[in-house]
Amino acid sequence: MNAALWTQKLLHSPWPYRLLRWGLAAVFVYAGATKLLDPRGFAVILSRYDMVPPALLPWAALGLPALEVAAGLGLAAEVRGSLSLITGLLIVFAGVLWFGVLQGLEIDCGCFAGEELAEHDSLRTALRRDLIMLAAAAYLYWWRWRQRRRRAPNPWRLVWQTHNRKVEA
Repeated sequence: MNAALWTQKLLHSPWPYRLLRWGLAAVFVYAGATKLLDPRGFAVILSRYDMVPPALLPWAALGLPALEVAAGLGLAAEVRGSLSLITGLLIVFAGVLWFGVLQGLEIDCGCFAGEELAEHDSLRTALRRDLIMLAAAAYLYWWRWRQRRRRAPNPWRLVWQTHNRKVEA
């Protein structure tokens, strides 16, 4: 089987969509759950970015991970809006990481667990990881759009056929 045929067959298979959806969902559930286990540690990491007012840190340290878990579970179950929520979170996370990179911060990204070490270039690595996950989300959007397009009748074709019948009649 040549490469083009194999690629075409893979693109029409539902398995890449399912695996990416479940993988992205698992990452969000895991990331949120580890932060929920140590909300104080996550609040400390959030405070290092200096983007959340101190009065809101406890709420953000609990709410953001809970939102991640809910979005991940929703994506796994294909709940409407969960992919949009995950995409929005990824855009915000990538923006915050980009801000940290531009500021030259050498801190833990806060992506998974409070005990992650702040390694050199950890923010850059986390930013790359988020961009890869954004690409996965874009693929999921493309897959859904393509499936919807394949199932929906073409409204232009119906108008043309209706017009032809009127002309022929």
